[in-house]
Formats: sequence, structure tokens, C-alpha cells
Amino acid sequence: MNFNALFDDDRAVSPVIGVILMVAITVILAAVIGSFVLGLGNSVQQTAPNANFQFNYNDTDGVAATHTGGDSIPESQLNVTTGEQTTSDWSGSGDVSAGDNSSYIVYGTDDTVRVIWTSENGDTTQTLAQESTP
Repeated sequence: MNFNALFDDDRAVSPVIGVILMVAITVILAAVIGSFVLGLGNSVQQTAPNANFQFNYNDTDGVAATHTGGDSIPESQLNVTTGEQTTSDWSGSGDVSAGDNSSYIVYGTDDTVRVIWTSENGDTTQTLAQESTP
């Protein structure tokens, strides 16, 4: 038997390398497509609207929050906090747009009044406006 002929025979090397390369390309493509699909699903997040609010104070310790411009917001997604503990839903009906207002009672001086937006699914909240009472 000629052992030198066995070591010089390279016929089986090309098909094995070809199969390994095809498997590697398939795995890389699957990883790229999978990360794109999973990443795309996680990036769908509701962003806060861009809206401006103004607070008007009166002599009876009351405050009115007025939407002065920006995006219209469903009233179910808005609430107003006055002081540390008091939270009220936006009083009105439908979408809150420029010119709409809602009145709340302020419980003391130097309280902070905030208009807070909550996402539709309730996962995200953001303060749209805040101001200290006089």
C-alpha cells in the first residue's frame, strides 16, 4: 500500500470546507434576521406628545391648567397632580387640544402642579408641564 498517495489525496477537502461555509453563512443570516425582527418588536414604544400647558391661579387657592398648544391628547391619558398626594383626571370630554382647560384645587403654597401624560398601555408616564404654586 502506498501511504504517500493517501497523504497527497485532497479530493475530500473541498466538499467539507464548502459545507462548513454554507452552515456558517446560514447561521449568520439567521442571527442577523432574528436580531432585526426581535429588535424591531422592542422598538415600538409610544412616545409622549409635544404639548404646552399654562397654569392660572385664583384667590380661592384654585388653579386651572390650560392646553396652550401642541398635540391633541386623549383626556383619558392626562391627569394633574397638585401637592404631594392629590391626583385628578383631566376634566372634559374627548381629546384635549389648544384652549381646553381643567380646574383643580391647590392645597397649599409652594405645592407643585404637574400635568402628567400616561401611555395608552400604562407602561410609560411623562410630566408634560409643572410649576410651583404662588
